Amino acid sequence: MEENVKKKLKVSAIKDGTVIDHIPAQNLFKVISILRLDHIDNQITFGTNLESYKLGSKAIIKVSDKFFEDDEINKIALIAPHAKLNIIRNYAVTEKKEVEIPAEIRGIVRCFNPRCITNNEAITTRFAVISKSPIALKCHYCEKITDQEHLQIQ
Repeated sequence: MEENVKKKLKVSAIKDGTVIDHIPAQNLFKVISILRLDHIDNQITFGTNLESYKLGSKAIIKVSDKFFEDDEINKIALIAPHAKLNIIRNYAVTEKKEVEIPAEIRGIVRCFNPRCITNNEAITTRFAVISKSPIALKCHYCEKITDQEHLQIQ
């Protein structure tokens, strides 16, 4: 093989779907898990430890024929607050979305307090976001604070 021949690895474009970019590399599999991408039949392509000027290294996920709902996007924001979503239609980016942590989180996160009513009865969790960086959530029911370190996605 000649020395000056450059090899390029190219990931195929998707016709329709969503590209989630700027995921911190260490959170790639958390994003896959919370979006339940391991339970769908759509074509999924992902890469990790890719070079990023903003993050140092990043991960990216391409999901064919899947467009995420707001509650799914909120889940992404909790573990990848700088993620960007590119909506692809007919091989072109038709919309760009930045994830944003909302003022209130419902039914996405478990309360850190084992004695909270939401951990003992069938009640949907509800939190006020008291800090976005680092993330801190105040439970509506027991008023305990769940911080980034103890964050558990349901």
